[in-house]
Amino acid sequence: MFGIPGASPVTITPSAERQIARLMAGKNAFGLRIGLKKGGCAGMEYTMEMAETPNPNEEVVEQGEARVVIAPMAQMFLFGTEIDYETGLLESGFRFRNPNVTDACGCGESVRFEPLEGSRAATD
Repeated sequence: MFGIPGASPVTITPSAERQIARLMAGKNAFGLRIGLKKGGCAGMEYTMEMAETPNPNEEVVEQGEARVVIAPMAQMFLFGTEIDYETGLLESGFRFRNPNVTDACGCGESVRFEPLEGSRAATD
């Protein structure tokens, strides 16, 4: 929808691909849906849920056994994002390396983007 023809809107690291495939198999799901919602100390938060089927206008990215479904309103903000899965001693989880982020909170759960041209925030 907001992408460049022939270019994937997001990239998935091998570690994330394995984890997404495990989650899909465990939940018998079509894929992992990612999106954005208002919230958090920086203004926006990533959302993730297992998707039984893609909705109209959602972008589906397939890599190996993994599928990521991108919600329509998040597509323009996620373009160019690398999805990774990191395992550490204290915590493990998905990490989004998003070139469109202009600010993030210390914990990395909340992000901010530049206002879109023509949006109310850009004209205030």
